[in-house]
Amino acid sequence: MRENGAEEYLAENAPPLNSEQAIANLTSPDISLRYYAAWWLGKFRVNSSSAVNALIAALEDEADRTELGGYPLRRNAARALGKLGDTQAVDGLIKSLECSDFYVREASAQSLEMLRSPVAVPALVLLLEGGVAAAVQVPGRPHLIQPYEAVLEALGAIGAKEAIPLIQPFLEHPLPRVQCAATRAMYQLTQDPSYGDRLVLVLDSDDLKLRRVALGDLGAIGYLAAADAIAQAKVENSFKLIALKGLLEHQLPSELDALSLWEDTIRVMNLMDALL
Repeated sequence: MRENGAEEYLAENAPPLNSEQAIANLTSPDISLRYYAAWWLGKFRVNSSSAVNALIAALEDEADRTELGGYPLRRNAARALGKLGDTQAVDGLIKSLECSDFYVREASAQSLEMLRSPVAVPALVLLLEGGVAAAVQVPGRPHLIQPYEAVLEALGAIGAKEAIPLIQPFLEHPLPRVQCAATRAMYQLTQDPSYGDRLVLVLDSDDLKLRRVALGDLGAIGYLAAADAIAQAKVENSFKLIALKGLLEHQLPSELDALSLWEDTIRVMNLMDALL
């Protein structure tokens, strides 16, 4: 239950919370309450110094550990800290990239992507050590040696151009999802439209899950040239809307003085309206 619907289960069965109680629950003797509190603080964006400090402390929790050696509370704390957006958490998240739990490392990399701190680049780059040859699946586990997708996406979002030579080989990784993450990062770091076009081609994949991944990547990089392809992709409308929303968010902060830019924004809005 811990990794599949645990938050939903606890949300239905745990007593109502407020911010103060959730923070207090992070040190409760009841491990389930601690796990839920970390999720709750991230879900409701409780960005107080006491919440951030309590979640940072939870990154070093030793009590909540699974039989396979995982750290569920640390995972939730790492995810929550990214949502809260406080760069005070960067050092703790960098340290968590060394955790033995793959999913803690993954959650930490994802949160460092949200926080966009260049300070995290050297630690993220270390997880790419060995390149594609080392990026193999852990025997008996459903994941690779490192959370390569999260690491590549974080480096792209942070703008770590110095990592381009390390990222580029992952364009040829055997797993298409890793290829997509590398392609997304390369577009963010170079603004070369050939990388955006490469993601658009993935929308024709026979794999529905991979098409969803490509949609998310196109929305994340704001590749406006993909707008029509996104709207026509053979994927649920909800995924298309999220991707188009990503395109729109990349446009709106820009100056809208140019007529062509304004027209592109209106076009994306019209595509979204047609999907509702």
